[in-house]
Amino acid sequence: MPRPRLKAIVWMKPYALDQVLSQAELERLREVVEVLDIRQDEFPTDESLDDPRLRQAEIILSGWGLPRMDARMLSALPSLRAIFHAAGSVKSFVTDELWDRGIRVSSAAEINARPVGEFTFSMIVLSLKRVWPRITAQREAGLYLPDDPLLVGAAGSTVGLLGLSRTGRLVREQINRLDVSVIAYDPFVSPAEAAALDVELVSMEEVFARSHVVSCHIPLLDDTIGLLRREHFAAMRPGATFINTARGAIVREDELAEVLATRPDLWALLDVLAVEPPAPDAVLPAMPNVIVTPHLAGSLGPECLRMSRAMIEEIARYSAGQPLQGEFIRTQLAICA
Repeated sequence: MPRPRLKAIVWMKPYALDQVLSQAELERLREVVEVLDIRQDEFPTDESLDDPRLRQAEIILSGWGLPRMDARMLSALPSLRAIFHAAGSVKSFVTDELWDRGIRVSSAAEINARPVGEFTFSMIVLSLKRVWPRITAQREAGLYLPDDPLLVGAAGSTVGLLGLSRTGRLVREQINRLDVSVIAYDPFVSPAEAAALDVELVSMEEVFARSHVVSCHIPLLDDTIGLLRREHFAAMRPGATFINTARGAIVREDELAEVLATRPDLWALLDVLAVEPPAPDAVLPAMPNVIVTPHLAGSLGPECLRMSRAMIEEIARYSAGQPLQGEFIRTQLAICA
C-alpha cells in the first residue's frame, strides 16, 4: 500500500513565487505531496495564522519571504516536520525554537552558489586581462589600448580567494582551466582540505599582497562585519582587482574608497554593497575605478527554477525516507552565510 502523501504549504513572497515556482514545478510538487495552500504573506497576522491548513501542514516549500519561525509561528504549525528552502541562506527564518523542536531544514544553497561561481569566474578572467581600464579608456577618451604594462593574463598569475565556502570552492573548480596559482584564506579549512583543492593556505594579509585578483567569499557573520580594511586594500599589487560577490558589510567601504582614490591602478568589482540600492550620493558607484553591479551574481530569471526543482526532488527523497542532500544542521550556521 503506498504511503499517504505528506501535507505541504508553499510559502514565499509574491516576487519569489513568480521567480521560483512555474506551473511545471507546481505540478511536479503536487505529484509528490498534497499542497494545502500557497501563502505569500511575509508578515502574517495572528488572525491569518489561525488556519486549519497550517495546523495540518507537515512540510513547507519556502523561498524568499518565509516568516521567521519563532514561537508564534511554530505554535500555528504543530505538525511541521521539515522546511525545504528554494533559496540560499536559511538564517532569515531559522530560530532556536525551530531547532529545539527537531524540525529539519534543507536548502538550495548549493544550487544558488552555482551562478555566483560562474559570475565570479568570468570576472576573474576579465580582470586578469585588465579589461576594465581598457573599456574606460575606449569609451571616455577614445583610446584603443591593446598594450598594458600591468596586464598579467591567465598564465602564471595568482588568484586569491577569501573563503573556501560553497561558492569559493566552485570558483576554485572553475579556475582549474586556467594556468594560474591559487592561494586562499579560510580559518575553517584544514591543510589536508586545502591540499585536496590544490590551494595554498595563507594569511588574509598575504592574499591581498600576493594576488593579481582577490575574490571575496567570506560569510557575513557578527565577527566578519567590517573585516576588510584600508590596510588590506593598500597592500594590493599594482593593477590588482578586488571582487566582492559575498556581502557588502564585510568591507569597510569608506576605507576601500579612500585607497581606490589614491591608487587608480586598482579596480573593485562590487556585486554587493552594504546598502542596496546605494544612495544617490554613494561614493563607490561613482568612482572611475569601480564597477557596481546590482546583486546579479546569484540566481536570476530561469536560474531560479533550478532551486525549486532541487527542493521538490529533496521533498521526494524525504517522503521516501531517503537521505537529504541539502540539509542544514544547527552548528553549521556559526560559519555559514
